[in-house]
Amino acid sequence: MSSTFYRSFVALISGGIFAVGLGVSGMLNPANVRGFLDILGEWKPALMFVMVGAIAVYAISNLLAQRMQKPVLEKDWSNLPRPGFDFPNVAKLGAVLFGVGWGMAGFCPGPAIVSLPSLNPSVIIFTIAMLAGFYGFALYERMKHNKAH
Repeated sequence: MSSTFYRSFVALISGGIFAVGLGVSGMLNPANVRGFLDILGEWKPALMFVMVGAIAVYAISNLLAQRMQKPVLEKDWSNLPRPGFDFPNVAKLGAVLFGVGWGMAGFCPGPAIVSLPSLNPSVIIFTIAMLAGFYGFALYERMKHNKAH
């Protein structure tokens, strides 16, 4: 079997584990997400514990990856840019809209996609808006790149 099959299989299994984790942690319930953001009301810390768990998984995975000569399913490590704090990007309208939408809807991309089979109208509307935002950002970046050249 090809390496593409193995990468796709690992992605499918990883996505499935992520979806189950979202369900078990209650993050598919928008009330839990909104409850986390309601720091002046009935604050619900569940999302904080999910984030701490995700950070722990990432930290362990990152430490293991640093000790590896090469990735398991790729020929070499990708050359992704190092993340950093870039205030102009944080202040962009898209980031603000994403945060407001996340707070109002109680969904972020992962839980929204996992919740799509429920056919809940609010999930569908959020996902359409999210995809429109993704497309709009990609279009903006393409136009910016074309203008620079």
